[in-house]
Formats: sequence, structure tokens, C-alpha cells
Amino acid sequence: MSGEEQLDFPFIYGDEGDQYTFYRMPKALFTEQYFDDLSIAAKVLYGLMLDRVQLSSKNQWLDEEGRVFIYYTLESIQKDLRCANQKATKLLVELETKGLIERKKIGTGKTGDDLCEEF
Repeated sequence: MSGEEQLDFPFIYGDEGDQYTFYRMPKALFTEQYFDDLSIAAKVLYGLMLDRVQLSSKNQWLDEEGRVFIYYTLESIQKDLRCANQKATKLLVELETKGLIERKKIGTGKTGDDLCEEF
């Protein structure tokens, strides 16, 4: 291998799978024809965003309409998905086009990296 340490994921027996942490993703992203043109990477990003919603909801991060919002910068998305700025931006546009998120800049004089997504 190219200098990377190989992780050992053994077969799972019985209820050993409960020891792992998982991201939840709505099945509709994979089963509804409406989402057929949404890339797999965009679907994964949406799952990562949903993971953040739980904490935002717990912290009562709601907009004026009562919708939960999250803070997820382009830099964080790039790091989490190991992709470049252009790819992260493209994925956000995909999700926004399908009405899954609404992006808003926060603060004045902030860069495009300072966005919040609303669910």
C-alpha cells in the first residue's frame, strides 16, 4: 500500500454491529425516481448533514420559520469528503436544486465558506 495503514474490519457476528457508529440516510434518496440524477456523493453529503441536524435540534438552532439549521463550511465538507472546493460546491448545488437544503450566507463580509444549511 502507498504508506497508508490498513484498517482491520473483521466479519461481524451476532449483534457486534452495534459497536459501530453509522450515518443515517433516507431510503427515498435511492428509491425515488425524483432523486435518480442526484450523485452518490451528494447523497452521502446529505447523510453527513443529517448527522449534524440532531445536535442542531438539541441546541434549538432554528430559523424564524422553526426549521433546524446547521453550520457546515465548504472547508469542512472538503475535509469530510476529501474533495476540492469545486466538487464540494457542486454537491451543495445538487442538494439545493432538489430542494433538500437551503443555503444562506451568515454575517457580513464573510466568505462563501460561512454558510448554514436549513432542513
